[in-house]
Amino acid sequence: MAAVRRLSTVEDDLGQGALELFGDPTLGEVQLPSRPESAVAARRLTRTVVLRQWGLSAQLTEHAVLLVSELVGNAVRHTGARSFGLRMERRRGWLRIEVRDPSRGLPCLMPVHELDISGRGLFLVDKLSDRWGVDLLARGKTTWFEMRVADR
Repeated sequence: MAAVRRLSTVEDDLGQGALELFGDPTLGEVQLPSRPESAVAARRLTRTVVLRQWGLSAQLTEHAVLLVSELVGNAVRHTGARSFGLRMERRRGWLRIEVRDPSRGLPCLMPVHELDISGRGLFLVDKLSDRWGVDLLARGKTTWFEMRVADR
């Protein structure tokens, strides 16, 4: 039990550090550098906001963390951008997470086969979120997903 409590404290500290370094994505879009290690920061921010700040379930949190990691991975791998934006919003009955990048190239949901070693990101987003999409902007796009949440 003490090990679990200690791990939780470490996760809280890392999440708090990510909030201090990048800002709170619930207050507005935060910018992260377009590097693979930014997926770690995005996961920490998501876990801190969804589980700690909003008090949502552990399962919903794990799904949100996985999906934000997939969207961030796509932004880092496929856009050639220097940075990307991350924003989180909670409305009555919904959680929405957005990743904005300067590319207007649209992500593509591809069929997934058992032996595929890549290309599962949007498949996971499609299966684990209640809805998702892409909004084209004058400069770039926002890829987002939404999940239903129980209001207290």
